[in-house]
Amino acid sequence: MNLIKKEYKHSDITAKIIGSAMRVHSELGNGFQEVIYQRALAIDLGDTELKFVREVEMPVHYKEVRIGTRRVDFLVEDKILVELKAIINLEDVHLNQALNYLEAFKLEIGLLINFGSKSLQFKRLTIEQKLKKSTESINQINK
Repeated sequence: MNLIKKEYKHSDITAKIIGSAMRVHSELGNGFQEVIYQRALAIDLGDTELKFVREVEMPVHYKEVRIGTRRVDFLVEDKILVELKAIINLEDVHLNQALNYLEAFKLEIGLLINFGSKSLQFKRLTIEQKLKKSTESINQINK
C-alpha cells in the first residue's frame, strides 16, 4: 500500500507515521488502552529517522489570551500533530477535536489514528478542513 500521496503536504512524514501505527496494530491488535498504543508507537517511531515528542503540552489561546493547555499525543518533526484513540469506531466528535487542536496549535497537518477497531483507522487532517467545516457550519446557521 503506497501511503505517500504527492498531493498531500508532508505526505512523506505522515506515511512513515502511519506505517509505524500499522506495525503496532499488527503486533498488538485492538483491545488495549490508548496509553499502551502510545508507548508502542513511541518505540516504533524511535526506529525511524523522524524526530518526535510525546505528550507535549501546548497552550490553547482564545482571543490571544492563554486559557489552558492540552497535551498532544505526538508532535512529529514540529509539523505533524498525531492524536491517538483506542475506541471501537471514530466519530465526528473525534475528528472535530483533532481539527480544533490543529487550529489551536497553529499546525497545518495532523493524523487521527484509532487502534481500537479490528483494522487500524486513520484520517489525514488539514487546517483547510477545519476552515471548510467552520464555513459550512455558519452557512447551516444562516439557512
